[in-house]
Amino acid sequence: MRAIIYEGENQIAVKEVPTPQPKEGWALVKVSHAGICGTDVNIYSGFHPRAAAPLVMGHEFSGTLESDGVPGVAKGMRVTVYPLLSCGRCAPCQEGNAHVCNTLGLLGIDCDGGFGEYVQVPVESIIPLEDRVSFKMGALVEPVAVCVHALRERGFTPGDNALVIGCGAIGLCTALTLRVFGASSVLLFENDPFRAELARSMGFEVVSTAGMDVEEYCKSRTGGNGFDWVMDCAGVQPVANMLLDAVKVHGHILIIASYPKPVSMPFIKGMFKEITIEFTRVYRRKDFAVAAQIVAADPNFEKVVTHVLPVQDAQKGFDLAMTKGSNAIKVMFTFE
Repeated sequence: MRAIIYEGENQIAVKEVPTPQPKEGWALVKVSHAGICGTDVNIYSGFHPRAAAPLVMGHEFSGTLESDGVPGVAKGMRVTVYPLLSCGRCAPCQEGNAHVCNTLGLLGIDCDGGFGEYVQVPVESIIPLEDRVSFKMGALVEPVAVCVHALRERGFTPGDNALVIGCGAIGLCTALTLRVFGASSVLLFENDPFRAELARSMGFEVVSTAGMDVEEYCKSRTGGNGFDWVMDCAGVQPVANMLLDAVKVHGHILIIASYPKPVSMPFIKGMFKEITIEFTRVYRRKDFAVAAQIVAADPNFEKVVTHVLPVQDAQKGFDLAMTKGSNAIKVMFTFE
């Protein structure tokens, strides 16, 4: 089969490799679409602590089940895959929190993933796709599941208002998920013109923070209160500086972004407001199943995927994903 192989720091190649032969308890999926995640970029750049070359990356993918004997899923069905690999034995797993397993692994990091024509996956990780969900949207389920988990895990209530900071793939998916979940209003902060205009095409109001007094602006938009929820989907120091100014008294700051570097925050402001700062990591199986349903609830999810490239253009795909100003939000490969 053809596969995109990570061969070392800043090195990938499209090669012919043996098709995987599923081990006991695993099944074979023929991949249709697979998306590049920020984690894949970190692997490509040589920064990931566990991923070792040679490796077939990719944990956001969809395709067709090629194996028989999978409970509840017939051979030939269209599927996506829950990519987490949990031990089942540690305290988090035993307490029902397998998504934060002490030794959590991931397809495409700790074993070969979806950047190949075929991939073997645990049978219990196979999620059927509804007929109305395209393969392209099936490959977007994983990042949407991150957003679904963030809202479900932390108790978002329909009717709350929200500020989403950052209009990358996770920021846009968070905003769309908030709308599906019944937010009374969703405002986005984004300084990049292309990303801001893309969010506006989805029906959102988007504001640049350049030269803004964030606290005064957020009060002006919320009757002097600040926002119920402030979603950090950017993960940079300038955003950390504004989070406590944007949230209301007893509001919620939700850190969805992965911060690559330590940051500082003026915690005294959080004390004065008695706010809650919460973190979220990946998703539970139920979140993944919900995400597989809601990607078809709003056609604007399609717009998050800005590039779909054939597998032979693997290098171009990573160049797009890693180049500032490339206007790439979510880049996918197709094996069709």
